[in-house]
Amino acid sequence: MFKNKCLLITGGTGSFGNAVLKRFLHTEIEEIRIFSRDEKKQDDMRKELKSNKVKFFIGDVRNYQSIVSAMHGVDSGQTHLRAL
Repeated sequence: MFKNKCLLITGGTGSFGNAVLKRFLHTEIEEIRIFSRDEKKQDDMRKELKSNKVKFFIGDVRNYQSIVSAMHGVDSGQTHLRAL
């Protein structure tokens, strides 16, 4: 079902987003995008995971342009876990 797909997780550096990431990390998903405002948490995750499958995007869901760029190439569906 998820083979060769691209998943975007908004709020991916939060506790729930992190749990979702870990659930999908070892599946056949081709790429997982983490979208959040927290650059430090993204850097910490990058160092911890060391996975080429996970890509990081800095942005805010309230900023249309940052969402558009992160969504480019994402397959249908998105996991929204962002708290404002």
